[in-house]
Amino acid sequence: MALPQPHFLINFKTATETIGEDGLAFARTIERVRDETERHFAVAPQLTDLRLVADRTSLPIVAQSATRREDATLGATTYEAVAAAGADAVFVNHPQNEATFADVARAVDRCDDLGLESIVCVTSREQGRAALTYDPDWLLFERPADIASESGLVRTHPERIAAFVDMVDAEHPRTNVFVGGGIRTAEDVERAFSCGVDAAGAASAALEASDRAAWLRSIARAVPDAVECDESTQGK
Repeated sequence: MALPQPHFLINFKTATETIGEDGLAFARTIERVRDETERHFAVAPQLTDLRLVADRTSLPIVAQSATRREDATLGATTYEAVAAAGADAVFVNHPQNEATFADVARAVDRCDDLGLESIVCVTSREQGRAALTYDPDWLLFERPADIASESGLVRTHPERIAAFVDMVDAEHPRTNVFVGGGIRTAEDVERAFSCGVDAAGAASAALEASDRAAWLRSIARAVPDAVECDESTQGK
């Protein structure tokens, strides 16, 4: 399953309340809101729960991380393992789990080999331009300082997001743009999509919401209608 456009992703990170059956229950809430609102959502469960969520929901699944088999040590989770568990995509070089750029190139190639979509995380337009040379399916534009904050670029400098989108469109239009970091409200989501991104996401705001279903419905109202995309714009 390719990641749909546009969509909103909920990242479970390592929160204790998203482990096992609790995480599955939250994923089912996301799935229910998706069905009610007809807006696309995706989810990044904890790695130990990838198969559980993939088998028992129809949500697109993003692996929070993976390791090339050649580089794996005891306890590592390989790209082959997340693909077998049902993941559709993988975060590469997340600000909270950085890789060298040489590793990014190899990771994108491995994703391609396994039919996984690569989501390469970058923190600047310059880093994004360099990452495009590896032909990723997605670029996630996110500054480390914005994560779990209330002052992300989407609020303080949306023009930088728009400029990033323009750069990707001009230099490598096959790659989709994802934005995160500091997205907490429906207004933030509207700002993000008005900048031209293909997806947005959050973790802290979703987990901290007193009524998660209500929060998800508010987010859904801010996600644009799904659009029909051919293979050249939808990704691999």
